[in-house]
Amino acid sequence: MGCRVLLADPAGNIYPSMTKQPMVISVIGDGGWGTTLAVLLAEKGYAVCLWGAFADYSAKVSSTRINEKFLPGIRIPDQVYVTSDLKEAIEHSELIVLAVPSQYLAATLGDIRKCDYQGKSFVSVVKGIDTQTFLTMSQLINKELGKVPIAVLSGPTIAIEVARKIPTTAVSASVDALLARQVQAVFSSPTFRVYTNRDVMGVEICGSVKNVIALACGICDGLGFGTNTKAALLTRGLVEMTRLGKILGAKPGTFTGLAGLGDLATTCFSPNSRNRFVGNELGKGRSIKDILSSMDAVAEGVVTAKAVHDLARKLNVDMPITEAVYEVVYGHGDPRKAVAGLMGRALKSE
Repeated sequence: MGCRVLLADPAGNIYPSMTKQPMVISVIGDGGWGTTLAVLLAEKGYAVCLWGAFADYSAKVSSTRINEKFLPGIRIPDQVYVTSDLKEAIEHSELIVLAVPSQYLAATLGDIRKCDYQGKSFVSVVKGIDTQTFLTMSQLINKELGKVPIAVLSGPTIAIEVARKIPTTAVSASVDALLARQVQAVFSSPTFRVYTNRDVMGVEICGSVKNVIALACGICDGLGFGTNTKAALLTRGLVEMTRLGKILGAKPGTFTGLAGLGDLATTCFSPNSRNRFVGNELGKGRSIKDILSSMDAVAEGVVTAKAVHDLARKLNVDMPITEAVYEVVYGHGDPRKAVAGLMGRALKSE
């Protein structure tokens, strides 16, 4: 298929992989994060396949070695084989990294079911909650593909910063401790440090809810508010995230770790955060339809706001910031009135 099978982490790499067999890794999803991970893995010596849904665009990326739409300015190494043939990408790989937006994951998994994926391990870097079933992404993967070995890679990881080799940390979470360590070894590099975690639910709830809070922080930026407001939203947003996670069986400590507080702070403050950008534009008065139509990349928080809102109501979890974001995004509410509503809630202890 064009991928050259190389030994995982050739001799001399300071972060050797735990596997002793040759490995090919496929990244399913050619967005900014998927492309960044493909570059990272290729630079470590792996043979990497990068799959994109659109044949014309995949051909362009393959030819130019630049993903101009989602990761401009970053050259894709020659050992990354770019394809739009999903069967080819799945069946020739041992490790499959799922990096499609959450709203497209179910359809992509349906196509993967038609491929020979048995005996392969999966890594999900998708952040979100399914709006129909309220399943996390790893739960959705297991529902669609059966009990495949799966780890979740998450944390404060703005794609362009990782691609530019700015020091970054992340978490590899799996109920299988060995798989979590294997994924840790595969992805770790001198500028990308990966920790392990067994709390998959907590890590996925953190990765989902933080995007909703980032929308809220962006709205406040658009309204011209200051650091005081953003700090309040981030702190109280962390409380909401923790409330929901605990109901779902997550461990409290996860929410103050990299996947929780770390990812929340990054997404709320980074100028490269798509969710903060969308919120910022909402705060300036643009409609959500206008904002999204002007973007190539996907802001996960928009879809996740509905999923988290509906799930919180189903579980009777108090999440007022999430409620306010939902009303602005889906009810076309006035952002200033939403902030006033939050500030005017009944007084209580922290």
